[in-house]
Amino acid sequence: MAIEPARRKPRLHRGRVLRTERLTPHMIRVVLGGGELAGFGAGEFTDHYVKLLFPQPGVTYPEPFDMERVRAEMPREQWPSMRTYTVRSWDAEAVELVIDFVYHGDEGLAGPWAANVRPGEEIYFSGPGGGYAPRADAGWHLLAGDESALPAIAASLERIPDGAPARVFIEVSGPDEEQELAAPGSAEVVWLHRDGGRVGDLLVEAVQKLEFPGENVHAFVHGEAGFVKALRRYLRVDRGLPLERLSISGYWRMGRDEDGWQSSKREWNRQVEEEEAEALA
Repeated sequence: MAIEPARRKPRLHRGRVLRTERLTPHMIRVVLGGGELAGFGAGEFTDHYVKLLFPQPGVTYPEPFDMERVRAEMPREQWPSMRTYTVRSWDAEAVELVIDFVYHGDEGLAGPWAANVRPGEEIYFSGPGGGYAPRADAGWHLLAGDESALPAIAASLERIPDGAPARVFIEVSGPDEEQELAAPGSAEVVWLHRDGGRVGDLLVEAVQKLEFPGENVHAFVHGEAGFVKALRRYLRVDRGLPLERLSISGYWRMGRDEDGWQSSKREWNRQVEEEEAEALA
């Protein structure tokens, strides 16, 4: 379902934690820095992402750390666990990389790490990847996503030209999870509160009810795979939008950790594309 640019070999980086901040009850910001991040290279896209590497407990890795050597010499169960996160911002002058983490207590791997990590600790990661930024030639912009897409939506709003209309729908668990966003005056930002409902239901309803202000739209729809699939079908089949006007991807899938989702994502995407082609035939 993702529309991605050509892949290139990811570069390995080592970042040192400079500081952390609790943005909302379920969102934690971690700022990484250190001289080794000079020349990191993010900035072209607003959905840049990195793949964080979390060591397996009790496992000693070669020094200097080399992921290719790890894969060649160590059993699979000893490889670091990998988690994908969006770059919220990158300041090349200050050499600061900002990543926001959704936190649900002890659940998961990256969230608890962000809650407990302390300044001075280090983490390896690869990247950046990415492929979306708001198009300057778009008549208007549509952005829709859940908490996992909020960092990319926030970064994208900062790049939408003044005067370009934007309709933005962000679904979070409740009002305490709303954030202050820098957005052009022409943007209309709507926060949707699940209040215990199923992830994405409110987003699907909101986008389907939206009166499109024009046809020349550039759309960004990311988050849980179930609602992303529903909105992709709506935008492609019902609205007839071409793929080049869409950035759409399931960042995660309900009931799967990242390892399980990534292992099944290609097949999921293939099925989505086949169903879409049949509907468009």
